[in-house]
Amino acid sequence: MAEHPEVAAYPVGLRLAGRRVVVLGAGQVAQRRLPALVAAGADVLLISPSATPSVEAMAEAGEVRWERRRYQDGDLRDAWYALISTDDPAANEAASAEAEARRVWAVRSDDAEAASAWTPATGRAAGVTVAVLTGQDPRRSAAVRDAVIEGLRDGTLTAPHHRARAKGVSLVGGGPGDPDLITVRGRRLLAEADVVIADRLGPRDLLDELPPHVEVIDAAKIPYGRFMAQEAINNALVEHAKAGKAVVRLKGGDPFVFGRGMEEVQALAEHGITCTVVPGISSSISVPAAAGIPVTHRGVAHEFTVVSGHVAPEDPRSLVDWEALARLRGTLVLLMSVENIGAIAGTLIRHGRSADTPVAVVQEGTTAAQRRVDATLATAGEKVRAEGIRPPAVIVIGDVVPVGLPAPAQAP
Repeated sequence: MAEHPEVAAYPVGLRLAGRRVVVLGAGQVAQRRLPALVAAGADVLLISPSATPSVEAMAEAGEVRWERRRYQDGDLRDAWYALISTDDPAANEAASAEAEARRVWAVRSDDAEAASAWTPATGRAAGVTVAVLTGQDPRRSAAVRDAVIEGLRDGTLTAPHHRARAKGVSLVGGGPGDPDLITVRGRRLLAEADVVIADRLGPRDLLDELPPHVEVIDAAKIPYGRFMAQEAINNALVEHAKAGKAVVRLKGGDPFVFGRGMEEVQALAEHGITCTVVPGISSSISVPAAAGIPVTHRGVAHEFTVVSGHVAPEDPRSLVDWEALARLRGTLVLLMSVENIGAIAGTLIRHGRSADTPVAVVQEGTTAAQRRVDATLATAGEKVRAEGIRPPAVIVIGDVVPVGLPAPAQAP
C-alpha cells in the first residue's frame, strides 16, 4: 500500500450485517474487537490455533465460527473486512498483502502504518455512536471519545432531537441527594426534558443546570384543590404528557422504595401514557455508606431490613410486624422515622432487642450538610430531640454501626 502519512483517514461507518469478516488471531486484541463485530451482525470467521477464554466462550456460544489453525493464503477470499492480530509478524505481513490484493479493508494491530484501515476509539450513548481518530495517537482518541460519551450520558453535552418525540413520562430516581449520584440515564433524560416535576428530596442542584425553556414544577407546591396531593401530582403528569411534552418526574432515592412511584405509573397507564422507570440509588444503602456504615458485614450482619417509620408502631394503620423485627439479628434501616424514633426504639426493646444496640442517625446524607449522630436504642429518641435532627434522615440500628471507618470528609 502506498504510504500517505500526511493525509487524514476518511471516516466511514461499515454496515457489516450478514457480511463476512475475517479475524486472524484470538488474543487480547480480538477479545476487545469481537463483541462490536458480533453486535454489528457480522458473519465472523475467526482463524487462530488458540484463543483467550473469553474468545473461546464466544465461539462455543456460536457467536463466531472458529477454525483452530494458523493463517493460510486465501483466507480473506470473500471477506469485506479483516482484523489482523496474530503474534506472527510474517503471517500478519502476508495477510496484509492478501487484503491489499483482494481490496479488503484491513486493520493491523502490529503495524498501523501498513494497514489500509484504522479502528477508531468508539463508544455509544444516548443513541449516538461516537468514533474518534487522531492518527497515530490512540490514547488521545480514547480520551476524546470518553469526554464526548460522558457528556452525552450525563446530559452536559446535548443536541436537540429533530424528530417528533413520543408522548410519555420518565420516572427518574434521583438518588440520595448528591447530584453526582443520579444514574447517567436519569441525568440524560433530565437534560432532554421539557417539563420536570421534582420532589424536594431529589438532587436539586441539577435543576439549576437545565436550559431556560424547561418548566420546573415543585411537586410540593402543586395546588391541590379538591384533590389529595398525590392525585394532584398524577394530574400534572397526565396533563403535560398529553400536551406532547417530554416529562421527567424526578424523585429522591429510588421511585419504588417508599416513593409512591407505582401509584404514578398506574395513574399514567389509566390514561394510556407510557412511563419509563429509571431506578435510583436508594438512601437506605447509600446514606449509611456515605457515613461509613456498611449495612452488612461478614460475621456481623447477614441481612438488612428497610422499614418505613412514618407510622408509629402503635398506630392501627401500621403494616410493620415490629415484634418480628425485634427478633432479627441483622441491620434495621429506618426511613421517614425521625418523628417516631422514640416509640420505635421502645417497641423494639420491649420485644427483645437489646437496649444497648448501636444506633446511628444520618441527616442530609451525601450532601454538604450531612451529619451523623450516634446513640443506642435506649437513648435514640432523646438524642434525636437533643441534637435537633430533622428530616430527611436515615436511621441505622445494629452492630454494623461501630464497624465502619469514619465517614470521608465532605468536599467543600
